Amino acid sequence: MSEEITRQIRVYGIVQGVGFRPTVSRHAATRGIRGNVCNKGPYVEIYAQGSEEAVRGFISDIQNRPPKRAAILKVNVENVEHPEAYTQFDIIESEKTKGEIFVSPDIAICDECRAEMFDSRNRRYLHPFINCTCCGPRLTILDSLPYDRERTSMKEFPMCPDCAKEYHDPATRRYDAQPVCCNECGPEVYLIGREERGRAAITYARKTIAEGGIAAIKGIGGFHLCCDASNEAAVSRLRELKHRPMKPFAVMAKDLEAVRKECKISEEQVRILDGHQKPILLLDKKKEAAILCPSVAPGNPKIGVMLPYAPVQLLIFTYDDGIEMPEFLVMTSGNTSGAPICRDDQEAEAELSGFCDCMLSHDRKIRIRADDSVMDFYEDKPYMIRRSRGYAPLPFMVSTPYRGQVLAIGGELKNSFCIGVDNRFYPSPYVGDLEDLRTVKALRETVGRLETLLEVEPEIICCDMHPKYNSVMVAEELGLPVVKVQHHYAHILSCMAENDCAGQVIGVSFDGTGYGTDSTIWGGEILLSDLNGFERVGSVMPFLQIGGDASSKEGWRIAVSLIYGMTGDREKASEIIEKLGLCTKQEANVQFTMADRKINAVMSTSAGRLFDGVSAILGIRRKSTFEGEASMALEFAAEEYRDAMLEKKKQQILEREKYSFHKVNTDALVENKNQPDIEDERYLKQTEDRIIFNNKRRTLESDRLLLNTESLIKEILNSRLNGEDSGSLAYFFHQELARQITTTCVKIREQSGCNKAALSGGVFQNRLLLELTDHMLKQQGFEVLKHQLVPPNDGGIALGQAVYAMAYLERNKRGTLPCV
Repeated sequence: MSEEITRQIRVYGIVQGVGFRPTVSRHAATRGIRGNVCNKGPYVEIYAQGSEEAVRGFISDIQNRPPKRAAILKVNVENVEHPEAYTQFDIIESEKTKGEIFVSPDIAICDECRAEMFDSRNRRYLHPFINCTCCGPRLTILDSLPYDRERTSMKEFPMCPDCAKEYHDPATRRYDAQPVCCNECGPEVYLIGREERGRAAITYARKTIAEGGIAAIKGIGGFHLCCDASNEAAVSRLRELKHRPMKPFAVMAKDLEAVRKECKISEEQVRILDGHQKPILLLDKKKEAAILCPSVAPGNPKIGVMLPYAPVQLLIFTYDDGIEMPEFLVMTSGNTSGAPICRDDQEAEAELSGFCDCMLSHDRKIRIRADDSVMDFYEDKPYMIRRSRGYAPLPFMVSTPYRGQVLAIGGELKNSFCIGVDNRFYPSPYVGDLEDLRTVKALRETVGRLETLLEVEPEIICCDMHPKYNSVMVAEELGLPVVKVQHHYAHILSCMAENDCAGQVIGVSFDGTGYGTDSTIWGGEILLSDLNGFERVGSVMPFLQIGGDASSKEGWRIAVSLIYGMTGDREKASEIIEKLGLCTKQEANVQFTMADRKINAVMSTSAGRLFDGVSAILGIRRKSTFEGEASMALEFAAEEYRDAMLEKKKQQILEREKYSFHKVNTDALVENKNQPDIEDERYLKQTEDRIIFNNKRRTLESDRLLLNTESLIKEILNSRLNGEDSGSLAYFFHQELARQITTTCVKIREQSGCNKAALSGGVFQNRLLLELTDHMLKQQGFEVLKHQLVPPNDGGIALGQAVYAMAYLERNKRGTLPCV
């Protein structure tokens, strides 16, 4: 008989609420291992006793055959010198221990539970809250760790004898499944303000939707507003009620077969769409798509699609009441504009009752809101747009051995915050736009709850530099040392952290707006960055942004400002503006006066506003009804042109080129003399002092390189006035902007020796610009860092803030931390 050994095994990661202990017990039984397994909170601790071969095989089973929903991040194995003699393998009660904590996100319904729910012989037939160790709510019902029923909102629902038997039996799928329940002992669905409960409530909601009405439905992380996505009248009514004329609605499809009817979808996208996270995926519409009505996503070639992830959502599609339901439902966040998603009856009655015909709720409390995650794809890999349900608060881990605890408050728009503990960074679920005080309240509450779950007491708080942001107010009222970090630098740091990069990068940070270190508006920045700080080595050419907040919604104002800045003449500018139909003569004169007198006018390098201005010049969108609308329309026009050219094979896209780069002055565009000059002297005069050709001008701009965006827009303007197609010019804008970014990075590499670029900021949600810039940089030999599971928009900057705060702590750990 071989000599026996005893090992202590600690498994870190998502190992709570996923059936880890019963799985370990089954592996032990297979290998003849004695000992025990215990949930310690931060980790699962196992004592394994048996032959060396058996113990080695047991450890291999744990690492290679964990439960479906587990995510093992680290396994520590130590020898036990003087072990007790175990006679069997036991699952022992959870114990509380300090250490690394990993909280499981909510998990979509699994195939086994789905099959049981639709099996008329099963005791959980049509049960709206069916779950097991592999699926169901986690973060949204959790009060504290370890993850046991008494520390969740399910503690209010005592288990019936049948559920208790499954819960305590290691041989069942529901052993230790904290939300386990059935139709006899679990939560109940009901209609707010009506008598219907249970089956009657579900049938009433289904009937309402089938007849063209709107229902509010409470799910795992909050309420959705729901209607028939194939019913134009219903969707138009929802738009009117929500005052949301154009912003796309997400839809929920009955199943994958329905998705394939309407959308193009790759196998990798299928894997994500139908996986256990089930985010909203932005999928390209098929040309022959005919089910979804036009008002679902007006003028948009993509559809945001998800599959049912909560049992009640499946029951809305399929029930035994004889009502025929559509294959697609609009499923948009249940909130008023700017507010966080509603999570309880009181909020739903106050905010949603005017939007819908009925409200289907339930009595399982939601502890933490979790809006749906939204994901695009780039090069057939996930490209996160909003990180929330199914993903938060899974941490990002970096290699730098930091020690400390920090809180990063995040951005003003698309807010999510981030908690840093040593080298682990936990981004929160999506919170919302902090311009609304209800969202500010939700931020404060969610910060407190997540700090409790992760057992964190931050030493320092990091926030934006903007003096008037509510996020800054929240940070400063918490009574801890505050360090402030520039917005676009935080974008680059978030990209670096996601890619576990601690070295220097050339950061290309393009978005709508951010407060600069010179108190102007930044937004098209190239920053030579590392963890200690940054140098602003490049930007788009500054322009006068007139109109304050209105200019971010009305791209025609940016267009007028650009035209007036290029001509320097009211009469010529008015002639161009009238020909393009940008605004009335009176509106133009007001803009001219504001520019001359610098009234509500600031210098800006905002790339997002440039996109808006070009969109207006090309007659694509004069103004936006939601953030990014004009820029998105410009992208879609460019993509449509590119796709048409590729399909028709008329010419290569590169033949659209008008400019080439000067071999010496690589930060400037110069005319390509091999191309015909279509400059129209009637509208524009040459103003060489406004175009960067030499080092002298760069010196005047604090020694940073300027992208020659003014010359680019001038060329687009002239071509448009000469009747050139707006789609081809939209593509030209993307192509030349990517080329200017690349040439500027090459110049910076020559000066700094840095060969690594990082692309971040909301403008890089634009897949076309991302693709062009990424490919051009790679062609020039750059290593290019991009986002994948952290949003490039403001929803991702909290990670960058947290990393900066942790590096700041590291630099100052022996000194007093000042308020910066």
